[in-house]
Amino acid sequence: MASKTYEIEGRIKAIFDVQTFASGFTKRDFVVTTEEEYPQDVKLECIKDRCSLLDGMAEGDRVLAAFNLRGNEYNGRYFVNLQAWRLAKQDGENAAPAAANTDDVPLEVMDDVQLEDADDAPF
Repeated sequence: MASKTYEIEGRIKAIFDVQTFASGFTKRDFVVTTEEEYPQDVKLECIKDRCSLLDGMAEGDRVLAAFNLRGNEYNGRYFVNLQAWRLAKQDGENAAPAAANTDDVPLEVMDDVQLEDADDAPF
């Protein structure tokens, strides 16, 4: 069964620095605030080469992010991550994808080895 793709639209509230773990695994978190009656602050992450999707983005930019839900268990605790794989600015009539590496192919499901390689981090 193929994984389902989700989208969220809103303004970037925060962009965090790239985190690099001892294994060489990288991730970068960012927060999107939805623009609805009751706005929500939603944290997403980019992993590996997708970290570059945030290059050229700034807080306040209106974006559309495509992401996959990823869930895992680590030492009896359960975690859910929203992994962005496409990020496009929405300001302007002909908004273009924000980075050259924005093909519409979602990342493959993370294998369990990545959890072990991520410096014992549960995410």
